[in-house]
Amino acid sequence: MPNKPDKFGIKFWLAADVDSKYMLNGFPYLGKDASRPATQRLGENVVLRLVEPFVALLAKNTSLVGTIKRNKRELPPSVQGRSELFSTKVLKSDKMVLSVQAEEKQKKKKPETVEYYNHSKVGVDVLDQMARQYSVKGGTRRWPVAVFYNVLDLAAINAWVLYRSCMSQENIPRRDFMLQLAHELRAEWMASKAPPLADLPFSGAGAEERRRMTCMVKAHCMQNKTFCKCVKCGDAVCGKCTAKVLSVCNNCV
Repeated sequence: MPNKPDKFGIKFWLAADVDSKYMLNGFPYLGKDASRPATQRLGENVVLRLVEPFVALLAKNTSLVGTIKRNKRELPPSVQGRSELFSTKVLKSDKMVLSVQAEEKQKKKKPETVEYYNHSKVGVDVLDQMARQYSVKGGTRRWPVAVFYNVLDLAAINAWVLYRSCMSQENIPRRDFMLQLAHELRAEWMASKAPPLADLPFSGAGAEERRRMTCMVKAHCMQNKTFCKCVKCGDAVCGKCTAKVLSVCNNCV
């Protein structure tokens, strides 16, 4: 991809909402697709797959606007050559309209279809810029991890769009939302990984009643002395042989 910011990588086809930049659909480019019909071009196949969840476009009076190069085989020969300056050709069929215009680049007035296309063509580009601005990506040489990072970035953007729409929080910055989301996800994960609190071995005893004992585990020590016992078996265990130490405040002892 010589004309892209990233020369090498995994390409994703995406469909995004123009106004909110919400990602509607997407899939990775995996090279030659054996399921694609021989008479169907790659661009047509990609568009049909992206809009597959939104089928029956003609029944809903949905129109599609796009551009096409003059050398494409789908175009008639009358519009493939160079046109006279300031000339306009309009070709119409039952399902589509093709307009060909030859004008100077400095001309300010443009047709409505061109203005609409220029307004709506930047959805995926802006979505890609947003994913680059705040990303969870880290250095990795494993392509599944890189794809997973990209999925997380796009999911965070979709969550931010839904949060602003559903909670009427239009002014919340995306950076603050992502930090809050990360803290909440981390807190939930840490709570699920934390072991249940157990009674400490010396919960009711004072410091004067405690006595030093020899470690009975001896997995990583040479008969160290300790004050602690295992909460399960009751054997004396030193700090080196302890699997996990629970910190409890004085109010909970």
